[in-house]
Amino acid sequence: MTPNTLRRSTVAGAVGPIETVHNVPPTPPIGIALVAHPNPVQGGTLDNKVVQTLAKTFFALGYVAVRFNFRGVGGSAGRFDNGIGETDDALAVLAAARATYGEALPVVLAGFSFGTFVQTRVAARITPQRMVLVGPAVGRFPVGDVPADTIVIHGEVDEVVPLADVFAWARPQELPIVVFPGCGHFFHGRLPQLARTVTGMWQCEAPAGAV
Repeated sequence: MTPNTLRRSTVAGAVGPIETVHNVPPTPPIGIALVAHPNPVQGGTLDNKVVQTLAKTFFALGYVAVRFNFRGVGGSAGRFDNGIGETDDALAVLAAARATYGEALPVVLAGFSFGTFVQTRVAARITPQRMVLVGPAVGRFPVGDVPADTIVIHGEVDEVVPLADVFAWARPQELPIVVFPGCGHFFHGRLPQLARTVTGMWQCEAPAGAV
């Protein structure tokens, strides 16, 4: 197993400090994977299991994986801002990561649930290498259109965001969706499968800059 250097830091945000955790590979990273957590109003934090799984997956692929607490969560200052201020938080964390690991590194935007909404807003401000959206919170938040190579993964029996809503969002974009049969919103018991799926799709359709 590849050694994992876990670093904790604080980034200056628009309303105060932002708590971050970095999974840093032992060799120079091939990119930065920014991972956004689910709705903080419903208990979402950077320690969410899906978020940790995404971070570990990209770490194993050679990226430095950066997850962070949105404002008002854990050690991050401020209060919930319906995705508006949270977008500023994500951009501040990304800017700090680029300053630390390399301005020219490609950026992957990954998110779970509410975090997918924030990442679509971030993608409107930067040009990501690729996006990974797990349990996209369509219907609950105005999740925007995404690039055609975006990886979208959803549970068949998601009790928070109905699969039909995700199809309705994806259909006009002709966007494929990977559906986990019998899986709920939080991917209980399916996290290893989630990691394998993202890894397999990444390696089979490796974007420019990946090795």
